[in-house]
Amino acid sequence: MHIAEITKLAGADRRPKRVGRGEGSGSGKTSGRGTKGAGSRSGWKQRGLQEGGQMPAFRRMPKRGFSNAQFEVRYSVVNIAALEEAYPANTHVTPQALRESGLIRNLRLPVKVLGDGSLTKKLTVEAAKFSRSAMEKIKQVGGEARVSP
Repeated sequence: MHIAEITKLAGADRRPKRVGRGEGSGSGKTSGRGTKGAGSRSGWKQRGLQEGGQMPAFRRMPKRGFSNAQFEVRYSVVNIAALEEAYPANTHVTPQALRESGLIRNLRLPVKVLGDGSLTKKLTVEAAKFSRSAMEKIKQVGGEARVSP
């Protein structure tokens, strides 16, 4: 037995602090909540954006410029190397097939195939977008890259 194993177990089973059990306990009467105010009441939660009477930080910052972030198209990304591992030759790879094999998480995002890795099998791949190198690698082995919406 090592000292690390003993000390790891030593603090593992701490009892919760018992509050409101008389003044002699050190946590009686107000039970460590202080007196009056929202913090002493039940149901109160501290929210990060409130700063008392001070002007909140998000209102002190100027709004400037334009952001294209809300118009950005996000993709579920799959590499050629992952297709090589996951599918046998002459397979029709669709977004549903990618979801079932666990290569993408959800079907709401469009799929983009990237050219990282090498491909030795002939595959028919259906996706919303392909990188130039991925398209070349698929066609090089006699496969087909279909762009689907």
